[in-house]
Amino acid sequence: MNKITQFLSDHLSAGYYFLILVAVLFLIAGIGYKTYAQKPEKSIVQVKHPEWSKNANIYEVNLRQFSTGGTFKEFARHIPRLKSMGVDILWFMPLHPIGVKNRKGTLGSYYSVKDYLAIDPSYGTMDEFKSLVDTVHKYGMHVIIDWVANHTAWDNKLIDEHPDWYKKDSLGKFVAPYDWTDVVSLNYKNPELRKYMTETMCWWVKNTNIDGFRCDVAGLVPVDFWIDTRKALDQIKPVFMLAEAEEAPLHQAFDMTYTWDLYNVMNKIAKGEKNANDISKYLAKNDSLYPQDAYRMYFTSNHDENSWNGTEYERLGDGAKTFAVLCATLPGMPLVYTGQEQALNKRLRFFEKDTIIWKDVKLYGFYKTLFGLKKQNKALWNGAEGGKLTRVNSDKDKAVYAFMREKDNNHVFVILNLTAKPQIATLKGEAYIGDYKSGISGKPMKFDADTKLSLKPWEYLIFVK
Repeated sequence: MNKITQFLSDHLSAGYYFLILVAVLFLIAGIGYKTYAQKPEKSIVQVKHPEWSKNANIYEVNLRQFSTGGTFKEFARHIPRLKSMGVDILWFMPLHPIGVKNRKGTLGSYYSVKDYLAIDPSYGTMDEFKSLVDTVHKYGMHVIIDWVANHTAWDNKLIDEHPDWYKKDSLGKFVAPYDWTDVVSLNYKNPELRKYMTETMCWWVKNTNIDGFRCDVAGLVPVDFWIDTRKALDQIKPVFMLAEAEEAPLHQAFDMTYTWDLYNVMNKIAKGEKNANDISKYLAKNDSLYPQDAYRMYFTSNHDENSWNGTEYERLGDGAKTFAVLCATLPGMPLVYTGQEQALNKRLRFFEKDTIIWKDVKLYGFYKTLFGLKKQNKALWNGAEGGKLTRVNSDKDKAVYAFMREKDNNHVFVILNLTAKPQIATLKGEAYIGDYKSGISGKPMKFDADTKLSLKPWEYLIFVK
């Protein structure tokens, strides 16, 4: 270093030193800007959420397995029960005809779309679907349908009519995404494909009066396509859009994204590999990446997790209900998958018929209570309409996750024992002090400074005021 300094001293004037210094500063500033610019922008322009979504929850309908026939008419008989349970949004898994070429299993994957403009005849007719949507609306609920924009079945007519709409390898052969050999990837570099897909989605909103879409593997489709399509859809009616993805930039087009990160944290807590403090770490990361008004969808199960990774009871054991309470009270929207209200402990087969037999819907009251609290208490509403979460610490922070949310004098205080062992925990701080009532039983409860709680394994408590 001394030789370099001597060289500069011998050969460069003071003016050159100044220029070098300025250049270095600009280089550092440029690196800093590049690093900053690569971070997800919390200030991204977001969509305007439909007014009816501000305190909504969502229910995923696996129509194939929902009843013996798996039809719209049979499902319609369950609408009053789901409405009474507090469901707001019905998300129907794909309703399109399923491809036969390269089909997996007997019935194939719901996500192998043969015709974007048709209904699979096993479910019923298009008119019957329109009638179902009308019935759902009469009950004050909303309908979104699964949309598969990333790929089609191998025997979708588009592959013959517009082969240039599909991705091809170096040999000119069509390609499948991942190991999904029953489908072929679409190419969004083609403007005509984009136009077709947007117009087809608009057709469904115009002709069936659905309220939006859940978009399969949305992160594999360019964000600018989704932005343009959302604008076109909103010109017809305010729609609700759910992305099967976690990337924050998608909130420029979507109301809600998935939360696989928390799903994985919950699974690991149940195994003893993580603890309650990891929820705080997750939420801190979430707050750093997403705008306040970005809806996040929390779940303990869905069609993929149930079929491929196990039921919530396989993964979460006796903590299944406790984690469901967490999902229903965090800043976000809770999802219930077909059969969860019946405490169904069965992996539904994905490519075959596997009918659910509806007998004792034992968790109907459990979910009705959670959804009722969400609707009544503004602190639990979605996005910016809800209250900010503040953790209440204790001397058992690894075992007990307690937090408060407050909005317009509405308070919710949640206490969860996230272990299979009894816990005696002393609360810290003053934020929680006051008079509450149980959100479950309605019994009054007074919290003083240094309140000591005796919690059963996996016990959950919800208090409101």
